[in-house]
Amino acid sequence: MTNLTDTTAWDIADHLQDDAAVADYLAAVFEDGDLAEIRRALAHVARARGMGELAQRAGLSRSGLYKALGEDGNPSFETVAGLLKAFGVRLTVAQTQA
Repeated sequence: MTNLTDTTAWDIADHLQDDAAVADYLAAVFEDGDLAEIRRALAHVARARGMGELAQRAGLSRSGLYKALGEDGNPSFETVAGLLKAFGVRLTVAQTQA
């Protein structure tokens, strides 16, 4: 008999395997504007894409990337811009509704 309480951990990184999913996810998080959530979202995408390779493409050290995106991290705009480029997405600006 199957135990109905058996569950598996859900990991957002498992669902960020293509560029469209990454773009949609980041757009939703950036729209909300919560800086801590943006940092977490960048970390999720970085983990999904592979921290070592991503750090190299973004011009960062692997340890620097972990530090910037860690729980106490505070990535600079330069780091965020480099990550977005490495993710294959870009930041756009739109007028807010008054």
